[in-house]
Amino acid sequence: MQAITHRNFLHLAIPFTLSTVTQPLLGAVDTAVVGRLDSPAFIGGVAIGTVIFNTLYWLFGFLRVATSGFSAQTLATSDNDPKALAWLRPLSLAALIGLAFVCLQQPLIAAALQLYDADAVTAGHAHSYFNILIWGAPLVLIGYVNLGWLMGRGHVREVMWLQIGTNSLNIVLDFVMVNYFDAAVAGVAWATLISQGVAFALGLFFIFRRIPASTIFANLAALRDLTAMKKLAAVNRDLFIRTACLLTMTNIFVAKGSSMSADILAANAILFQLQYLIAYLFDGLANAAAVFAGQFTGAGDREGFLRTRNIAHVHLALFSVILLLILALGKNSLLFLFTDLESVLAVCRSYFFYLLLFVLTMPLGLVYYGFYVGATCVAPVRNSLIIALCLFLPLELLLIPRFHNHGLWLAFILFCAARSLVLLSGWKQLLRQTFGPQNSPKNAAPQPVRAN
Repeated sequence: MQAITHRNFLHLAIPFTLSTVTQPLLGAVDTAVVGRLDSPAFIGGVAIGTVIFNTLYWLFGFLRVATSGFSAQTLATSDNDPKALAWLRPLSLAALIGLAFVCLQQPLIAAALQLYDADAVTAGHAHSYFNILIWGAPLVLIGYVNLGWLMGRGHVREVMWLQIGTNSLNIVLDFVMVNYFDAAVAGVAWATLISQGVAFALGLFFIFRRIPASTIFANLAALRDLTAMKKLAAVNRDLFIRTACLLTMTNIFVAKGSSMSADILAANAILFQLQYLIAYLFDGLANAAAVFAGQFTGAGDREGFLRTRNIAHVHLALFSVILLLILALGKNSLLFLFTDLESVLAVCRSYFFYLLLFVLTMPLGLVYYGFYVGATCVAPVRNSLIIALCLFLPLELLLIPRFHNHGLWLAFILFCAARSLVLLSGWKQLLRQTFGPQNSPKNAAPQPVRAN
């Protein structure tokens, strides 16, 4: 039996980081492409459409997360049936949700446009963008399941093809559709829809290479197992609540900042975009932790689970120190990438130290989140976000009137700290629920996941 090492942990963490960090670049490219056109209404239309789909898909991002946990737990067996069911069960749920989006497309776009209250031209562009991309909803949600299953199994090459390859295709098609076919907002939407279709097909191809088609079809009847489906539904419900709490906090943060001044709104947007990218950088560690945690959970190997945490701690510390140095030494260069307006830059510099506090408070919770997901013990994850949101709501009400934007950022940092502390404090309970009492017998652990 070979134990987990720093090397095979990084063999997963680094490719996962490179893969996931391409995702937040897409919205920036969409905006940049239409930003070269002759009307700000194009930017507004894409921006509204992007927010609509980001909200819908972020809420149902649990499909990828939960699937990766269940998939990783099948690493402890050579039987193909559990592998197939770890994919089929969330696949059926994703297909139903995606079809519901398509059927409800008119009420969805009507409610969204009423909420954002855009002018007629901008609303028309947003409507055009939405009407094209909504047909990709089933493809995107099933794609989440495909990606989660591959990540849980540690199939690094396939994950990178799905993430980097299809996101790169999307970027290239953006430029072609807008600059060569003069398709404007519709072109951006078609570029994204085509990329979603390619990702969907490619994901199915990769999975059918790993699971025989005969096994998949033979296990369709097992979808009627209500006990297993209830467990899947419970995990997904808790992750949905977790995401809803995050969205609530984010929307309040943006709304409060927009009520202060134009410069503060712009500065907060830039700094929040930076923290978003930072979170994605640490997401690779969280995903690697989830894979190994799922593997050792499936094998009943408590010691392997604990070794994974120790290794994750080392790389979490290294990533944090490196990132803190980059932020501290490259502050001006990073900010200049987003704007050259001195008034906005000055505000960014005044609040930049909150990004350093973010690096000190957020990553621990994100990495521990990976362990809870790998063990499919996600109620504490749900509770951590509920507690953090319940802390954030009164804090922003108390601190903003006295400290203005500093109060808003302080409430956000305490939200991040609360989330991390709750997950850290639940570690012993996680071990008990996953492995039972400490003196219980342990099963032999399988070989560790390797990048392929």
